[in-house]
Amino acid sequence: MAKIVDLESYRSRQVAERTFGPWKRRFGESYDAQTLPADLSHSTLFRLAQPGDESTAAFYELVMGALDLGQADRFYYLDKAEQLRVVDLHLFLADQVRYELMRRLGWVDRFAGQMLSLMELIERIDQLKLQNRQDPPQLTETHPDHSHFLELDALDKESFVRRLLPQALEEFRKKL
Repeated sequence: MAKIVDLESYRSRQVAERTFGPWKRRFGESYDAQTLPADLSHSTLFRLAQPGDESTAAFYELVMGALDLGQADRFYYLDKAEQLRVVDLHLFLADQVRYELMRRLGWVDRFAGQMLSLMELIERIDQLKLQNRQDPPQLTETHPDHSHFLELDALDKESFVRRLLPQALEEFRKKL
């Protein structure tokens, strides 16, 4: 008797393999469609949070796989609109990873995409970017700059948190 194949399950596995296959090879860890930034290991999170070519390539792998645009090394062959979409998603995901790093340090209480999988972040980027502008990441009350943070408007709060990245990376590096 032939096995009945659940097409939706099969497609979902195919998308996950296309999306996360390069990361499995790059980071030596397993990921799936439900993987949240909070599920990433400290080492992977740290590597992705750093600015530079390695993290950019990793995000391009993820985004291009999710959008079925081919492998990351094909980025420069995409039309300009697709390139802009990949770059936009890369920068958005990098922010989410960096907010997660700061959350693990105890610097950030919450951020808009905190409870969403990497796939959901990609799918809902337009809605989430607007939500991030209206409700930026929140510094914890214990952060030394919390009182100054409270005086800022929403856009300035988002920028303020982003400017903490170099210090956050240094602190996180010490914990690895």
